[in-house]
Amino acid sequence: MKLEGKRAIITGASQGFGLAVAQAFLAEGAGVALCARNLEQLRKAQAELKRAAPGRQIISLQADIAKADDVRRLVAEAVAQLGGLDVLVCNAGVYGPKGPIEAVDWEEWARAVEINLLGTVLCCREAIPHLKRQQRGKIILLSGGGATKPMPNLSAYAASKAAVVRFGETLAEELQAFRIDVNSVAPGALNTRLLDEVLAAGPEKVGAKFYAQSVKQKEQGGTPLERGAALCVYLASAESDGVTGRLLSAVWDPWEKLRDYLDDLRGSDIYTLRRIVPEERGKKWG
Repeated sequence: MKLEGKRAIITGASQGFGLAVAQAFLAEGAGVALCARNLEQLRKAQAELKRAAPGRQIISLQADIAKADDVRRLVAEAVAQLGGLDVLVCNAGVYGPKGPIEAVDWEEWARAVEINLLGTVLCCREAIPHLKRQQRGKIILLSGGGATKPMPNLSAYAASKAAVVRFGETLAEELQAFRIDVNSVAPGALNTRLLDEVLAAGPEKVGAKFYAQSVKQKEQGGTPLERGAALCVYLASAESDGVTGRLLSAVWDPWEKLRDYLDDLRGSDIYTLRRIVPEERGKKWG
């Protein structure tokens, strides 16, 4: 069991990828605190997990991670009921409004940033003191495709997810002395409610190219949720100790063997956000 005795908070855990991560953590021996806004879905997820993992500690806590008071209560109650905290998985997120920036509703745009970015930061702020006290821990942030490429007509999502990754890189350096590893995960193209939102919005709002990609993804099944969940298990376990400040793709990167490359990773910009200069593309300007 890779996570035997570990205690984890997983946000956005009532469905989709967050639920898959919870299932994977329980299978590896962890106790979990599930967090989501929808109480009915949350209780349904808790009941499903209890049937699949009898005897495991599974608690559910309703919270809006964009609200500081909710997050304080979430972390305090999770720590009290689980008996401590070892892992935080910041999974809760939304696409936000779809369409050109000048046409979308501003409050919806700002709300998406509040959930994706500020909600992630709030959860980390509340969890870090508990992890620091025990001089160890793991923080896993969900990035998605918005972190590494432009996403026309989904600007709130793209901007907030890129910010999450840079926040994770920064936090990793702040916490390195406390043996707290912080990494971001790109789980792949998932067939979840976010994909359904894109399909429902149509090509007029999300763009013809992205819509066509989404239709193809829906037909072909997308990346299995289990693949990204397995990466989260790895990053939550002792196997990944010392791997920190990275954005890892569940699909494309050899993450199972990263401990073999720790010396190469230290002090490098591999698996990080960075600026490319002309010389790196064979160009000499100026």
